[in-house]
Amino acid sequence: METIKKNLNTIGLALAVLAIIGMQIWPHRKTIFLVMALLGVAAIAVYVALNLSSLKRSVSRKSFLYSSNLLLVIVLVLAILVLLNFFLSRHNFRLDFTEAKLHSLSDQSIQVLKNLKKDVQIKGFFREGNYGRSKLEDLLKNYGYYSKKIKYEFIDPDKNPGLVKAYGITQDGTTILEASGKENRITTSTEEDLTNALIKATRESKKVIYFLEGHGEHSIEQTEEVGYSFAKDELQKLGYEAKKLTLALSETFPQDCALLVIPGPQKDLLPNELETIQGYIYKGGRVFFMADPEVAPGLVPYLGGLGIKLENDVVVDTISRLFGGDYFMPVITDYEAHEITRNFRYATFFPYARSVEPVDPKPEGITTSLLGKTSPNSWSERQLDQKQVTFDKEKDKQGPIPLAVVATIQVKPEEKKAETQEAVGEKAEPQKPAEQKKADEKKSEENSLDEMPVPEPKKEGRLAVFGDSDFASNRYYGLSGNGNLFLNAVNWLTEESDLISIQPKTSSPRTVQFTPSQGRLIFFVSVVILPLAILILGISVWLRRRSL
Repeated sequence: METIKKNLNTIGLALAVLAIIGMQIWPHRKTIFLVMALLGVAAIAVYVALNLSSLKRSVSRKSFLYSSNLLLVIVLVLAILVLLNFFLSRHNFRLDFTEAKLHSLSDQSIQVLKNLKKDVQIKGFFREGNYGRSKLEDLLKNYGYYSKKIKYEFIDPDKNPGLVKAYGITQDGTTILEASGKENRITTSTEEDLTNALIKATRESKKVIYFLEGHGEHSIEQTEEVGYSFAKDELQKLGYEAKKLTLALSETFPQDCALLVIPGPQKDLLPNELETIQGYIYKGGRVFFMADPEVAPGLVPYLGGLGIKLENDVVVDTISRLFGGDYFMPVITDYEAHEITRNFRYATFFPYARSVEPVDPKPEGITTSLLGKTSPNSWSERQLDQKQVTFDKEKDKQGPIPLAVVATIQVKPEEKKAETQEAVGEKAEPQKPAEQKKADEKKSEENSLDEMPVPEPKKEGRLAVFGDSDFASNRYYGLSGNGNLFLNAVNWLTEESDLISIQPKTSSPRTVQFTPSQGRLIFFVSVVILPLAILILGISVWLRRRSL
């Protein structure tokens, strides 16, 4: 009985702590833990009543004062830690130590978020128990870390039928993004889909990309290996609109064209087509040429006039064998400094390609830049009639060999035709006095100065030429960085600089699934109970050493 009387406070405190922890882990059993907490409080009250006289004597002892000082120090330390934690929560910095960077956003997503100029409201319609909600919530927390313009909330469709009807929700797990009256919705929780939806919701207008046809080019409607349907789908995900164009049958060039893509013509373009394209470029247009070896020879002199040289060769690369390809699939792993290749760290493969390099000297008003070269183990094979390919020092060119070049072209001002009046049939104006003539001339000069238009900022045409078109076909689009390089080139040509980076990566993380109760139990054991036990043990050892 005496032992229980002395330790009744410890028992009561233990019951109260266990009750608080139990209610957090198993909230559906509150009654049991509430009774336990009341028993703990009652035990402490009984202990105080039974030991009141001894407690009064203890208060007057020096040991109590020392203990009070110790308690005050502990409270101050905890207060400092709380304040420090509050400050760090407002000014936090995140590091991702996972091998696959599971908790990090891609460079593209970060750039899009940092360039946001308007608030984006995100509404996730998820039923209770939908595991996709936690995944999307973690993703949105990452988005909110990089941009304060991201606002999000989760809505239970079962509890909010009015909102479900207003937004026309028909599927659980639908996420709606709203920005300045525009709306976009997704039904997945991946970074790629969320970033693409964010781009579509915040983009002012949809840019149109035309793919030329009529000369044996790859078709964006073709779903076979040689088609460009994958490229079309990815462009649409980024908010572009892809259309086909046949210049030979078109009387006028489309006014809504943001970019003209010429994906591997097998026959030469007609002279009037080349002239139309050149006029489009010199008016500030954007064109993406992909020229395969041994076809469309008329492109060689045409592109030469635009500052880019197409060689009549085939690039051979022995290092491509290390990647599982043959000698006719050159690979680029080293890129030149340019907006297209910024933060680009993937290898790109070009099956059966020709070399492309800038013309020297460059034509006036044209600036060219290399994007990438093959390895030193490659060469430019210029003896195309041989069955066996071997390097010939006298005829072939040793690598590295350039495969992609871009150019900026200064816009040519349109020539204004002087308007002349025919004297025939016109009545001559009566002669005016000299003073009247001077007054009229002065007035005319003042009016001309007032009506003089403000000069517009200079624009530039942009041109990209790759020595292969198969790298962006359905067969090779997903191979390493091929698709990313194609999209980066398109984004640079259309001046969508916030989209130029690596596309979001997909990963299959190895995770362990816990129930909510298991998660709370692990949290309290690792974050609360174990640190608290170590703290109590340390204090008890310190007090015991002081009493010796």
